[in-house]
Amino acid sequence: MSFILPACARLPMRFDSQALGAAVEALPLQAWQPHFNTGYYDGDWSGIALRAYEDASTPLAPGQGETQATGYCDEFWQAQLARLKVGLCSVRLLRLGPGGSIREHRDYDLGAPDGNLRLHVPIVTDAQVDFLLDGRKVPMQAGECWFLDLSRPHRVENHGGSSRIHLVIDCCRGPWLEAQIVAGLADTPASQPSRGSVAFAAFSAHMHADPVLQAELAAHEDSAAFTAAVLALAAARGYRFSDNDLRAAMSRGRSDWSMQWRV
Repeated sequence: MSFILPACARLPMRFDSQALGAAVEALPLQAWQPHFNTGYYDGDWSGIALRAYEDASTPLAPGQGETQATGYCDEFWQAQLARLKVGLCSVRLLRLGPGGSIREHRDYDLGAPDGNLRLHVPIVTDAQVDFLLDGRKVPMQAGECWFLDLSRPHRVENHGGSSRIHLVIDCCRGPWLEAQIVAGLADTPASQPSRGSVAFAAFSAHMHADPVLQAELAAHEDSAAFTAAVLALAAARGYRFSDNDLRAAMSRGRSDWSMQWRV
């Protein structure tokens, strides 16, 4: 591509989320397999491969060779994917269960100049799902199609009571997709601060005004003990955020605390 990729863009195309949801419901329960990156998440993060790499260790894992449709990619899914005028690589249905979270990470392969690009189509989601890109919530709604630059820091938290399910498509760069991204930028809603980052910022301000609290936190040299102390002290004062919020904020250098602690 000849342009710098934005963090995200809502493409000017929509999918029938009810039809997608019905197709998901028709898939057998045993088709869902745990995600291979077991150290990256808590709770249920699982998927079904619709297209997979022939040389991948598991259908959900990346590979280096060709991709092909799996037995779950029936005529319905093929028709949905045919709307995208791009070369398809891996295509997966990814589910994050209630209370589940995907820790902040980067998919560096997606940032290469000749690397693939990733599209997300939410099928089942609600306002209790926080998809955070560069620390801000991307307001994806069911049936929309989003480009996301996931070589940037990102994480997901499902605070709701039902599973979040997305159709996730890795595809080749090309003129059609470039035009779709450019066209979608003008209509892309602004991302918002996450609830956790807002609470963390408020607690950080409170901490800076309280030397006693600073000293109490500074006494914890072990990172795990420090994290636990921050979360407990914040919660006791009405500031509620997760350890993922804390780690993400500090790794991005958003705190000037005088603590020698590396995430």
